[in-house]
Amino acid sequence: MRRGKSEKLDTVLSLSRHRTIQILIGVGFLYLFIVSVEIPIVFKTGFSVVSQDPLIRTNNRLNSEVNLDQTEAPTRPVERVSIRNSFQPSSSRVPTKRRILSNLVFDRKAFEAGSKDRASELYESAKVAWEVGKQYWEELESGKLGIVSDKDVNRSESCPHSVSLSRSEFSAKKQVMVIPCGLTLGSHITLVGKPRAAHEEEEPKISLLKDGFDSVMVSQFKMELQGLNAVEGEDPPRVLHFNPRLRGDWSGRPVIEQNTCYRMQWGTALRCEGWKSKADEETVDGQVKCEKWIRNDDSHSEENKATWWLSRLIGRTKKVSVDWPFPFAEEKLFVLTLSAGLEGYHINVDGRHVTSFPYRPGFTLEDATGLSVSGDIDIHSVFAAALPLSHPSFAPQQHLEMASKWCAPPLPEGEVELFIGILSAGNHFAERMAIRKSWMQHRLIKSSNVVARFFVALHARKEVNAELKKEAEFFGDIVIVPYMDNYDLVVLKTVAICEYGVRSVSAKYIMKCDDDTFVRVDAVINEAKKVPQGRSLYIGNINYYHKPLRYGKWSVTFEEWPEEVYPPYANGPGYTMSSDIAHYIVSEFGRHKLRLFKMEDVSMGMWVEKFNISRPVEYVHSFKFCQFGCIEDYFTAHYQSPRQMMCMWDKLQRQVRPQCCNMR
Repeated sequence: MRRGKSEKLDTVLSLSRHRTIQILIGVGFLYLFIVSVEIPIVFKTGFSVVSQDPLIRTNNRLNSEVNLDQTEAPTRPVERVSIRNSFQPSSSRVPTKRRILSNLVFDRKAFEAGSKDRASELYESAKVAWEVGKQYWEELESGKLGIVSDKDVNRSESCPHSVSLSRSEFSAKKQVMVIPCGLTLGSHITLVGKPRAAHEEEEPKISLLKDGFDSVMVSQFKMELQGLNAVEGEDPPRVLHFNPRLRGDWSGRPVIEQNTCYRMQWGTALRCEGWKSKADEETVDGQVKCEKWIRNDDSHSEENKATWWLSRLIGRTKKVSVDWPFPFAEEKLFVLTLSAGLEGYHINVDGRHVTSFPYRPGFTLEDATGLSVSGDIDIHSVFAAALPLSHPSFAPQQHLEMASKWCAPPLPEGEVELFIGILSAGNHFAERMAIRKSWMQHRLIKSSNVVARFFVALHARKEVNAELKKEAEFFGDIVIVPYMDNYDLVVLKTVAICEYGVRSVSAKYIMKCDDDTFVRVDAVINEAKKVPQGRSLYIGNINYYHKPLRYGKWSVTFEEWPEEVYPPYANGPGYTMSSDIAHYIVSEFGRHKLRLFKMEDVSMGMWVEKFNISRPVEYVHSFKFCQFGCIEDYFTAHYQSPRQMMCMWDKLQRQVRPQCCNMR
């Protein structure tokens, strides 16, 4: 019986083994069949599906909201990486071609009519700018202008590892050394110079003294890292302002002051006055922001007295320490080295660390495309090394900005609540890109209830215009006003904004702002709705009884403006008007009766005042339309760099109450 049972068990096991083997053989044949079918398909379709996955992941990572404030400011794209990342329109990425040229009609009679006015120079300048701009645009449309080839780009944008200039070479270049591709981590600049002897202050306001006092003696110089790729007529941004004051500071002692400046908006200064930074103060790459040097009042300081008494009470022997003098002395040679660290700039003089300045949001190392030195100093030589070998504009990740999700939605068929015209310049791609990725993503703009467009005139460099045209065709949010850009002629863009707002989109309200202005779209509309329905309105940070400046950079001659005060006008960075005022402006321009003034915000105040004669206008003043910088609960914030735009949009998404990103 036992033998019979064991034989049955063996039979069952052998059958199960056979079935298992048969199943495995069947699975193997099925696998071979699938492989034989898939391989030809892969070869026919290629490996595009596989190769595109990493690109898509990279794009998502770069554009995630979590890292918006860390993302580098975008740079102008060029046709370099590949067809897939170029400006070339394609049916899958670019919407249908839209009108990119302003409908504003520039008539020679308009400028000839105004030439009899006291501001004849402005009208003559407008006439020339229109004629040259028309010629440039016709060449661009005819295809005579094209994007330069890759070889030409490489030649014009060469990135040397080092740059050196002698005394004569530096002087011939007007004390400015060009750094073609900016700086990178580890880059350093060495400057050999000699401060001049102190001289009497020439500025009358500073040299005024009470009776019995000696003349104010001054010896100081400044070294600045500047962004030289700014628009003509604008001061270049100061990425780093380093200002040693040997004599002449208001404190009466030698100091070193450091700061940044963006579009005339200075940040918070870092002053090193001879005291070492506090132990609990934030460091830069482990270095203190300010080192100690010998001060004239050192022996009388309260800190020294307290330390001396404490040491005497506990019987501690005096610690031997080396006290260094102020690192610069009149008519004594020095060697200064500026290096770019992970967290900021470090400055050593004669081999000793003097100060460190942390990077501020809004500026990147690649922005520092020039070194300027001026003041009471004689330069012997300048040397920059460890520079980037490739231009940041050529980096493939920058071309990921060219995505269809940043394109403007098509114009709606009916009326819109608000039209926002943004003044921009041809080479301000970074500013436009920051706005596209920040407040132009507002739900009201994405739903076409609000429309926003950039208004740009033609640039003096023809290749910039060619790139601008392709950018306009790709994103669909640029209106080109065909005249040669000039700061005094910005008023023409304002007229073009009014024309577009009343004829192309039929907006209830029209807003004008700059490309460094952050706009809270919903707050601007809510402020306009507070004015009763049907009334004409003019909203902004309004100046009353403002007098023209007769001296300085922004001076206005009596021929240009003979009156003592300007009419009430809203500051240019951001203001709103009702559509009837815009209709009036466009109509007067077409009839050659619109008076043009070189300050566009004053011009608007002048036009509104004239309109106010026939129909009452409600003037609404609010400081929340910020003229300088940003305040809490702002409606608009001015002088915002591309990185600050991203930071403010990120904060607006995360928090209910709007907050500023005022660090620089």
